Amino acid sequence: MSKVSIIISKGSFEGVYPGLIMANGALMEGIDAILFFTFFGLDAIIKRRMDNLKVATVGNPALPIPSLVGILPGVSSFVTKQMKNEMEKLDIPPVSEFIEMIHDAGGKIYACKATVDMFHLKKEDFCEQLDDIVTVGQFYEMSLDGQIIFT
Repeated sequence: MSKVSIIISKGSFEGVYPGLIMANGALMEGIDAILFFTFFGLDAIIKRRMDNLKVATVGNPALPIPSLVGILPGVSSFVTKQMKNEMEKLDIPPVSEFIEMIHDAGGKIYACKATVDMFHLKKEDFCEQLDDIVTVGQFYEMSLDGQIIFT
């Protein structure tokens, strides 16, 4: 059977969703999927943060607004709301629901131990779908014979 391991290291709205979409797509195609969250990507699986991710409006060349405008208060929230509205039209769920769907479909969800330790987090800080907190070595071991994608 095929396997894909996806590393999510960015905690912005647009940094998390590509990995979730790719993992979900893999599972729908019968491909095993492992999600490995590290650094600020952990925000996607931390209970109190996962549904509050924002679009990065400063230094984002894909946005049709100048970076200087992106620093103004409320701009990130406005752009995030617009993005969420567009995604809702396409029936793309909020992060917490997406994580639950992926987990329920057999996807594995892991947090990087070094990052968890560095940020002084505990297992109870994370959503219930978290399978484990693992080292990079353990992640590589689980990812053998598969593709690794860094988003």
